[in-house]
Amino acid sequence: MIILGVVLLVIGYVAGIPILGTIGVILLLIGLALWVLGSIGHQVGGRRHYF
Repeated sequence: MIILGVVLLVIGYVAGIPILGTIGVILLLIGLALWVLGSIGHQVGGRRHYF
């Protein structure tokens, strides 16, 4: 999800499409939050780790 967010952010910036940039930032933040929660030991969606 983090990689997809970065890709959409870059595509939105290069192509000049602001909605792709916004979606990219949202996916990036969600991916980072899930990664942090998984790395400190909280279960995310019934899983101990989120990859």
